[in-house]
Amino acid sequence: MNQLNRIILAGGTGFLGKILRRHFSAAGHEMVVLTRSPSSSGEVQWDGRTLGPWTRELEGALALINLAGKSVNCRYNELNRKLIMGSRVESTRVLGEAVARCANPPRIWLNSSTATIYKHSLDRDRDEASTEFDATPEARDAFSVSVARNWEDTFFQARAPQTRKIALRTSMVLGTEPGTVFRVLERLTRLGLGGRMGSGEQYVAWIHETDFCRAVQWLISNEKLAGPINMTAPVPIPNARTMAILRRECGMPLGLPATRWMLHLGAIIMGTETELILKSRRVVPKRLIDSGFTFRFPTFEDAAHDLTEQLKAQQKKPPE
Repeated sequence: MNQLNRIILAGGTGFLGKILRRHFSAAGHEMVVLTRSPSSSGEVQWDGRTLGPWTRELEGALALINLAGKSVNCRYNELNRKLIMGSRVESTRVLGEAVARCANPPRIWLNSSTATIYKHSLDRDRDEASTEFDATPEARDAFSVSVARNWEDTFFQARAPQTRKIALRTSMVLGTEPGTVFRVLERLTRLGLGGRMGSGEQYVAWIHETDFCRAVQWLISNEKLAGPINMTAPVPIPNARTMAILRRECGMPLGLPATRWMLHLGAIIMGTETELILKSRRVVPKRLIDSGFTFRFPTFEDAAHDLTEQLKAQQKKPPE
């Protein structure tokens, strides 16, 4: 197969890796996944820290997409902080070293980042021109902001003069895979727990899984785009409105609200952090829109309806 048809997914066995693998495979691309535990064809061993035989896969590739990083859905104790930071920074660093050694490096390198890099905001949108990356005590986001900044610094400092680089400042990606955020919220809503969270005023940045994959494909194809790109739908909405839409889609007229102390207690029990819920991410995709990209699911109403209909269809499907 033509090498310029090959896409490398580093750390591509999680949710985002699975949907990108399906999307690009359906479009006729050869997919190579770098993973610590290869289990099928197209998967290649790497440890996310050191150079090795896996570096040969980068030669002549169309694109390198780095998705590596420990999930942030955990308690931010000392060990988990070290793993969250290290898994992102080290994988980005070693990929930079590998790209620099390539005789024919990938044409584009898309590296995961996060919409959490922007300052907590209730009053105005944050696009790629925003440089306010300060932590906010109310959002309890100091650690997450430091991770995002170190992650991007490592990426943009990597020496890759022949490779176009894009940092994917990704928001919450909504899909129907078990254990993903939409499935969790949908289940809570059906249990009657779909009320506002905290004040409900904090903005939720999100993107439908279909638009996430389409946007990645758009970025690969548009050679003028480089630098940070906000991977989020054009209409962030307050949490209270988000939950009201979910209640309507699930046919639940009522949903118990959760106060901040309830969320803090629940986060301890569930082994996660309230920052994931309480930080206001009023983030918009200005550069995507300016480049001509159009969203199939521009509003949360559109996305929630599509995904709940998918879940209904899955539940009706007879077991194989």
